[in-house]
Amino acid sequence: MFASPADVTERLAAVDYLSDDAISTSVFLAAALGKPLLAEGPAGVGKTQLAKAVAQATGAALIRLQCYEGLDEARALYEWNYKKQLLRIQATSADHDIFTEEFLLERPLLKAIRTEEPTVLLIDEMDKADVEVEGLLLELLSDFQVTIPELGTITARRRPYVVLTSNATRELSEALKRRCLYLHIEYPTPERERDIVLAQVPELPADLAEQLARTVATLRALELKKAPSVAETVDWARTLLALGRAELDEQTVAGTLGVVLKHNSDHERAVKELGLA
Repeated sequence: MFASPADVTERLAAVDYLSDDAISTSVFLAAALGKPLLAEGPAGVGKTQLAKAVAQATGAALIRLQCYEGLDEARALYEWNYKKQLLRIQATSADHDIFTEEFLLERPLLKAIRTEEPTVLLIDEMDKADVEVEGLLLELLSDFQVTIPELGTITARRRPYVVLTSNATRELSEALKRRCLYLHIEYPTPERERDIVLAQVPELPADLAEQLARTVATLRALELKKAPSVAETVDWARTLLALGRAELDEQTVAGTLGVVLKHNSDHERAVKELGLA
């Protein structure tokens, strides 16, 4: 997929994802070694966007499994079309095998294994799923295969590039981590966030992007319930453009804080700490 870490940096930049050395090296090694990449870090630092950018940069299809509490095998891997099976049983008096491909419903994990096209499999917010879901993934992440009791073992026709993300709200199992390369992504430096903003919102003046990035860094240094994400910084930049503001003065900050702070307690703290009252 990539010739070198430098190639990763260049190709991701072409799709407006500004990488750093650690990210580029991890992305390259995941492809070169055929290993899943586990990207962990605070919410909103660009973990999900990284998987999307890899897919876009390589021309691969993106298959996404969004994790949540209660996610099970039927939603993640496969399930049987019970209504169709029942109709088949009712329509024939002879014995009929109802556990065949005809009655199989693919979910994201099985779909990624069976596709013949270049694919990026994004398993998003792994830490939100129950621990049992990790057990479903172990065979897939180690051998790129899944076992369906009625059909046998299905091996990947073409290995997908796998990215797992986690906000670290709970510790993932050692068995899952062993199967992955690990990448920790933190909030970018103000300089890098300025460049990200300018890549996403090129119409924004460079000095305003600089003010914006440093203001967001100041906000993240406060004890907030939810620190601003990189995506929210970009939204703030677009907000300033929409309002026709050429400077991020106190009045502008006070009037647009709702773009980046989504909890009233955070808003009140920012107003107090930044002297906007």
